[in-house]
Amino acid sequence: MRSDGRRRDELRPFEIVPDYLEQPHGCALVVQGKTQVLCTASVEERIPRWLKGQGKGWMTAEYSLLPASTGERTAREAKAGRQGGRTVEIQRLIGRAVRAAADFEALGERTLWLDCDVLQADGGTRCAAISGVWVAAHRALDRFGLSKALPGAVGAVSVGIVQGELLLDLDYSEDSQADVDLNVVMTGDGRFVDVQATAERVPFTRAQLDELLGLAGAGIEVIRVEQERAIGVDRA
Repeated sequence: MRSDGRRRDELRPFEIVPDYLEQPHGCALVVQGKTQVLCTASVEERIPRWLKGQGKGWMTAEYSLLPASTGERTAREAKAGRQGGRTVEIQRLIGRAVRAAADFEALGERTLWLDCDVLQADGGTRCAAISGVWVAAHRALDRFGLSKALPGAVGAVSVGIVQGELLLDLDYSEDSQADVDLNVVMTGDGRFVDVQATAERVPFTRAQLDELLGLAGAGIEVIRVEQERAIGVDRA
């Protein structure tokens, strides 16, 4: 039994609140345990210069932690005049994840901006951001009659090994002492987009990797049900 009473294969309480704000083209608030991420999507009627004339669009993501989201205030990256390496790596992952589910020809010569702002961090912020911003993207594109530009789904979850136990959806207390830490991104039909796997303290076996990926797949299926609810899909 984990500190919050969950089984090893159980997600934290997970909810996506669509249209949390009125102004963005698409918006979703993701609440995963104590982690909260505000995700917005904006359609822009222009594309990067290197794409002009090809009849295709683009999707790009930005990610940030609010100064007090981790409990102790940290200075905004704008004050330093540049983004940190962790921020750049995460926003590239988010953009890569959503692009894996996209049809750029259906988008046309437009850019979809994906913004993920962490309001409160308790582990798994990048995974929550991916799962939530897909909903925001879907809402934005549907608003402009461009839903065909996002024909697939994408979701993400963390898994890891903590004190010998294989666990789904690590919170900060678990992540900070994990022997092995994975972030897994998958499409709605079960294909892998990204697997970030690191032996923080102890190397892991192929059998453990397979089991961790199985845990992740089961968790993302639960997340997918919530994504569908947030965009108004009834599985029944």
